[in-house]
Amino acid sequence: MPATQAVLATRLVKPPRLKPGSLVGLVEPSGVVDDAMIERGVRNLEGFGLRVKLSPNLRAARGGYAGTVNQRLADLHGMFLDREVEGLWVLRGGSGCAMLLPHLDYDLIRSRPKVVVGYSDVTSLHLGLLRGAGLVSFHGPGASSMFSEYSAANLRAVLMEPQPTCTFAPAQENEEKARDQPQFAPHTYREGVAEGRLVGGNLAVLSSLIGTPHAALTRGSLLFLEEVREAPYRVDRMLEQLRQSGALAGAAGVMLGVFQKCEPPDAEPSLSLAEVLEGQFGASKVPAAYGFSFGHIPHQLTLPLGVRARMDAKERSLTLLEPAVV
Repeated sequence: MPATQAVLATRLVKPPRLKPGSLVGLVEPSGVVDDAMIERGVRNLEGFGLRVKLSPNLRAARGGYAGTVNQRLADLHGMFLDREVEGLWVLRGGSGCAMLLPHLDYDLIRSRPKVVVGYSDVTSLHLGLLRGAGLVSFHGPGASSMFSEYSAANLRAVLMEPQPTCTFAPAQENEEKARDQPQFAPHTYREGVAEGRLVGGNLAVLSSLIGTPHAALTRGSLLFLEEVREAPYRVDRMLEQLRQSGALAGAAGVMLGVFQKCEPPDAEPSLSLAEVLEGQFGASKVPAAYGFSFGHIPHQLTLPLGVRARMDAKERSLTLLEPAVV
């Protein structure tokens, strides 16, 4: 389906759940990887009782990208075509995933729905799959990430043991880090409870897709955002882009994760991250809060895009109102 025709499907497609013994394909649509990452990814996924198949071009490289666009597309399409593979797990983030969006076979993907997991630059793939194929995919730890007990329990609950509804509280470990790491300190800009379909991901990636056929459709959504290694002025600029495009105004609620390593540059005048976020969300008309348990952190939630959910801004809790898999 050409990119110009990629629209949100009228009916979402949920992938089959993963089970112990399920075969998952290890893929990399973004940054170049090495053997140590691959070994760690295989070990992590086998720890969930899954079997792992490496994509043929997993070790390919083109500069900092994991191979050419055609190599990365071939690996993704190949895993969807492989009837034995039940899910695709991205190894890491990086850059370059958005290059694939105009060329993905969305009809193929919709006809063979499978679990797709990853985060950071993989935000673009999630948004593309949601708009182009109507596929529920999962903003969660990359295969080579550090899997904490909190993250592992959440992954199992969302991908393998779904319930009609399920509520997730903030990670206690993140609460404890807030004592001496300011970026973990929670803040509620507007209290309240909001419901909508989960849409979002990495702020830089999401904002870069505005104006393309793959941009996030946020009206009535629970918009979730996270960021890493961006100076406060850049965070401010990207949020302002969302605001002026209407993406913020249309959301039913805003969930901000932990923005890691987003401190001001040394010896330069700058607002702090907290001041930037207060400026953007202090007068929010919808429930909004910072410090939800997701982002470039070990203790993170897995968030299924497209699924109906409820957020409580004060408690920073999230309730899935329907299973994300079948």
